[in-house]
Amino acid sequence: MLTLSNLSPQKGAKRDKKRVGRGQGSGRGRTATRGHKGSKSRSGYGIRPGFEGGQMPLQRRLPKRGFNNIFRKEYTIVHVKDLEIFDAGSRIDREALIKACLIDKKTNLVKVLANGELSKSLTVAVDKVSEGAKKKIEEAGGTVEVSA
Repeated sequence: MLTLSNLSPQKGAKRDKKRVGRGQGSGRGRTATRGHKGSKSRSGYGIRPGFEGGQMPLQRRLPKRGFNNIFRKEYTIVHVKDLEIFDAGSRIDREALIKACLIDKKTNLVKVLANGELSKSLTVAVDKVSEGAKKKIEEAGGTVEVSA
């Protein structure tokens, strides 16, 4: 019976590693299949990644697209409807949002958007708030503190 303990590969499926440079008798001694002279026969030979033998490399042939602003600020989005989980009169800042699992600890900047409705008065202290979100929070009797 065939079990995991007596499995073996099919005959001819596995071969020994080709051992080069181990003497004339092996058939792959002397130049060790590298040919005669030239940089490819020397130890340490290697070309840099992307080198195409002098032809213009692909990464230089392709056109550049767009612009990457290295000073860009990325905000984590929190919707007004998400703030409904907090008790009325509570202060919502970065720490409160992390505790409520609405944002990650590694989040730097937070922005509140006006998606959804709010029925409680809350004090929201975040980095950015959209005009619509500010209006909804204030209509519910809350206040907005923008720190950025």
